[in-house]
Amino acid sequence: MGKPPLQIPGPLGVRPSRRWFSVLLGRWLYPLLLVFGELLPRLFDLLLSLAALLLLSPLLLWRGFRSRGETGRLFTPMELIGRFRSPFYRLEFAGSGRFRRLAVLFNILRGDLAFVGPRALSPEEARMVPVEDLVRFAVRPGLVSAFRLRRRVGIAYERESAVDREHVYAQSFGGDMGLAARSLVTSALGGREGGESPPLLNFFGVPIVNTSMAEAVDWILARARGELPGRLAFVNPDCLNIAYGNPDYKAVLWRADLVLPDGIGIHLGCRMLGQSLRANVNGTDLFPLLCEAAANAGLSLYLLGARPGIAAATAHNMQQRFPALRIAGTRDGYFRAEEEESVLAEINASGAAVLLVAFGVPRQEFWIDRLRSSLAPRVCMGVGGLFDYYSGRIPRAPQWLREMGLEWVWRLKQEPGRMWRRYVIGNPLFLFRVWRQARQPERFPLPPGREKRVADQTNADAEQGEAT
Repeated sequence: MGKPPLQIPGPLGVRPSRRWFSVLLGRWLYPLLLVFGELLPRLFDLLLSLAALLLLSPLLLWRGFRSRGETGRLFTPMELIGRFRSPFYRLEFAGSGRFRRLAVLFNILRGDLAFVGPRALSPEEARMVPVEDLVRFAVRPGLVSAFRLRRRVGIAYERESAVDREHVYAQSFGGDMGLAARSLVTSALGGREGGESPPLLNFFGVPIVNTSMAEAVDWILARARGELPGRLAFVNPDCLNIAYGNPDYKAVLWRADLVLPDGIGIHLGCRMLGQSLRANVNGTDLFPLLCEAAANAGLSLYLLGARPGIAAATAHNMQQRFPALRIAGTRDGYFRAEEEESVLAEINASGAAVLLVAFGVPRQEFWIDRLRSSLAPRVCMGVGGLFDYYSGRIPRAPQWLREMGLEWVWRLKQEPGRMWRRYVIGNPLFLFRVWRQARQPERFPLPPGREKRVADQTNADAEQGEAT
């Protein structure tokens, strides 16, 4: 028998056999799926906008006749920047009154806008977008954006163009539908947009500073580096329920230098009072931002509290994330009363600028208030169960659930035996008490001179920040 002919693999010889479905998938189906994935969102926008225009046609005709009668024109256009940085005019019915914004349906029908996508920017805003975020212009701008969704519940901590970039890279039809569905929930649960945003909020006589996450971090850094010490507390609806019936705890919050709002319940409470909350400045989201800022500023932290090993695990994880972060020391919260002096000595000897205490509310606030004159760290703050999250002991709620303001549902699912009373009874009780306060605000006065104190502290912190 003769030798079989030599076969050279690859393009110079005989190609290896391939199954017919692999060829079909690679040459035809995959490109078709890509085209379909591009056309499906546009087809959805087209059909939905057309259906809305037909359904609302009587209202649109009435609105158009009113605009024409009031101003002599139908629309008031606004120049914005759309896909591929092309300018377009967003339509709004001319004149005053309701339903003026329904004209945007014509923009969606025409393809200027989508229902879901990054916010359409003005020409000035478009010029300010960083180069690394220009990919946001690769898709159509939309009425519902991820950034606006997060801002509505107070968790928009990153810059808008960075959130838009994240949305573009992860965009899918299913993801857009989920974003639209979440926006319906946040429109009901989120904070009031465009309402009065006072610098100081009043819930049951507890003064809460209405600030942003960035300003809160700056305040901590300014106090940690300056001469003015600072006591910081976070309050959520459960804390405020405790303060409602515990005058000693309320007095401790009065003596704190900064009380910050935590949770979607505060958003709802502000809405009931006709006010707007600037941000949900909770300790869980503030902690990594503080760690990053402290690492950049060369400031050290001391972590005190939680179960044995939890604070140490938190310190390890955050130092893995921010290698320059200095952790002056850690200690669990399970020490006896006779050990308190040694704990104080250890904290003071560590040289920490910021002390985070995780004993739970209100024990941590009472402990800091009682021993503040004996503690060397410039800033002391109670952080509740924060270490449990960053140690990995308890997983954090997924982003999509936090974007709806429903992180409390996740916590209830994790520990129903411990959390049911706080959420199932506590949340409705809090809202009922806010409703009563809205009807009789004189029953819940703030401590005398608190508004002036906040203004003076703001000025002093600004001057100190400029000096440093």
